[in-house]
This record gives sequence, structure tokens and C-alpha cells, in this order.
Amino acid sequence: MIEQLLANPITLLCLVISLAVVVAGLVFAITSPRLFLLVIKNLRRNLVRTMLTCLATMVLVAMVTMIWTVIYTLDMVTTEKSKDFKLVVTERWQIPSQMPMTHADYVNPESPKFLPELKGMIGPNDFMTWSFYGGTLDPTKFTRENLLFMFVMNPKHIRSMMDELDTLDPALVKKLEDTRTGVLLGPERLAMINKKVGERIKVTSLNYKGINLELEIVGELPAGRYDQSAIMSDAYFNDELDKYARTTGQKHPLDNKRLNLIWLRVRDRDTFNRVGEIVENSPYFSDRPVKVETASSGIGAWLDAYRDLLWGVKWLLVPAILVSMALVVANAISISVRERYTEMAVLKVLGFRPNSILTLVLGESMLVGALAGFGAALLALLGINFALGGIKFPIAFFPAFFVPIWALAWGLAMGAGAAFLGSILPAQKACSVKVSEVFSKVA
Repeated sequence: MIEQLLANPITLLCLVISLAVVVAGLVFAITSPRLFLLVIKNLRRNLVRTMLTCLATMVLVAMVTMIWTVIYTLDMVTTEKSKDFKLVVTERWQIPSQMPMTHADYVNPESPKFLPELKGMIGPNDFMTWSFYGGTLDPTKFTRENLLFMFVMNPKHIRSMMDELDTLDPALVKKLEDTRTGVLLGPERLAMINKKVGERIKVTSLNYKGINLELEIVGELPAGRYDQSAIMSDAYFNDELDKYARTTGQKHPLDNKRLNLIWLRVRDRDTFNRVGEIVENSPYFSDRPVKVETASSGIGAWLDAYRDLLWGVKWLLVPAILVSMALVVANAISISVRERYTEMAVLKVLGFRPNSILTLVLGESMLVGALAGFGAALLALLGINFALGGIKFPIAFFPAFFVPIWALAWGLAMGAGAAFLGSILPAQKACSVKVSEVFSKVA
């Protein structure tokens, strides 16, 4: 968790601002209880304006929270860890990567062909292969509801290597291992194809022509990242490709290109550099050269098509919303201050110093902003994650994005920050009110 904070300076800044606002608010309430109660009374005097300002702030904070959730998640997966990070081996000169299965043997610690130079750097639980199989449940109707995308892999690598599946029920993994034709499906995909656990499906392949599968749904993947995905055993997939060769008398056109990605996990950057150099320079891969890169770099390549869009959202749209939020607050506070010039003059006559009046106006604004921002973030966290099942914005391998707990800090910091920026000028005008001028107009 600390590593996530350090890797994302904006989240760290929001957390610092939030803590500072909370501490400052508590200190203000304890040291100046009468002034704090006056802040509360002033906000209650015009409940309609206060509620409208609060509602506008909540809407804008909720918008930014949803936008920033997507950006934050993508930033996290494309930021390299300092240790225990994954790397991916792909074909060097071709996209999509298509390699022979023999390539995996040389980096699989459990294979007799494992490169001896890699011993001690990669363990049995630090290896995984992926093949991608796409098919349809109805070859006469190619609709989104009938499509099925599957990760083809060794089931025993799911918990140790698949992101966010380390807590998957071991019983499900055992079912997938024991059932040759088994498949695990995400809950949304299950609902979309109108099937239940225990039923069987026939899949007509779209990328491996002629390799059609009959699968048994043995379990359901956890809700979240894999809502739309499926995982099947590579044993059945490889058996069907071998069966194709025996039946037709010739190998499938993709027989020697069935492996798409090889995943490895290493301890640190130095180990990554050594593993990468060994694998890329090994003569065993000379027939189909490979490249080794960190998982963050590989995912970053998948996101290249969205790079300009995400940059515009991050540095143009989000700041524009924050400016709009500050203007909303500034407008509401300015109206409130103009209506209360006489009150400010009376407060000065009663002995209130300019700093006290400044604190009073800023306190009103920041209390509304902080509470509205925190409330909006909390509603987004609970509503999006538990009621809506995440933000449905499919990019690469992410069918949905879930609001992180840090959103509470984002919301509080945005609300309080926008309130402070929007009220600083009206507050200065309030504390600079001249008593003589106000009472001369009243007279």
C-alpha cells in the first residue's frame, strides 16, 4: 500500500491535503468552539444555497472520481515495482506474438529443457504461459452475447501468477485440473450467454479454424477484473491441436504458433536484466527470436492506442472540472458575502479581528466543500464497486474499473481544495469591509 502511494504522487498529495484539512478542522473546532458554532449557524441560515452548492460539488467530485479511477488503475499497472515484478516474453518481430510451445520449455523451471543459466532466478511458482482462444457459441450468429474469449493455461499457475486471483478457491482450480474439458467463466459472461455452472457449451473457434471445443462450466471466476473472461486448461487445447494433425494428416496452420505469451516473475531489476539478457541471447530461440520486457511495459504497449485520449482526460478534462468546481463555490460564497456586508461590519464593531472574519468565511466554504467531496467519493466507492460492479470501460484486459479506497482522500482533497481556492477572494473582501462605509449606506 505504501508502494502504491509513493508510485502515485497525486494520490499521495491528496492524502496529505486530506489529513491537513481534517487536523486543521479539529484544531479549529477545539480551540475556537464559538466561532465554529457560528460557521454552522451561518450555513443553516440559507439552507437552499448551501444544499445547492453541496450538490454541485458532489456531482463534480463524483465525475472526477470516476475518471481518475480509470487513470489511477492504468497508471498502477504500467508502473514498475521495485521488487517481485513480472516480465513477459513475446515474439520479437510480430504482433500478435505467436511462438512454438517449445519456447516455454526453456524457461519453465519444471521442464528438463530449462536453461541452466536461469536456475536460482526463476522458481516453479514464477512461470506461466498464455494462449488466446476466441470462439462463438453460435457460428451462424456472430453477436457479442455469443462470443467467448479464453485464457488457455495450466490451471496450477492461476493462483500463483494471475493478477487478483491469488485468493481463488483452490477447489475451483482442482476442478479445472481434474476436468479435462473444464472452463471457468466470469459472472457477467455467464449471465450474457445464459448458462450456469455444470452446463456444457460448444464453442466454434474464430482464430483456430477447425479446433472447435466442447466445454463443461466447472466454476465461476470472482467478480471484477475477469467478469467477461474465461480460463480453460491448456491440456485439452493442446490435445485438440494434436488430434487435428492425426485426423487430417497435417498440422494445423497455427500448430507451431499456439503460444502467445510467457510470464515470469523475478525478484528485482538486476534479476530482470540478467534473465532478459540470457533469454534474448539464447540460441534456442534463434528460429523465432523473442524479446523480454516488464509487464508494465507490455501493458503500456497495449494502451498506446488510448494514450492521447488518456492524456487529454488527465491534463485537460479533469483540471477543467476542478476549475468549474472552484467557480461554483466562488459564486456561492461571493453572493453570501455581499449579502452580509452589514453583518461583517457589526462583527468588527463587536471586536472580531479581520483574521477571525477571514477564518469564518473560509471555514464555511471549506466545511461544505470537504463534506461534499468526501460524501461524493464515499457514495462513488460504495455505489460503483458494490451496486454497479465497477466502471464498465473495457480497455485491454480490464473490463471494469473499481474505485480504490484512496478515492476518499481524492474527494476530500478536491472538495476542500476547490472550496479554498473559490472562497479566498470573497473571504479577503469580507475581512476588509470598512465599518464607516457600510453604516453610512445603511443610514
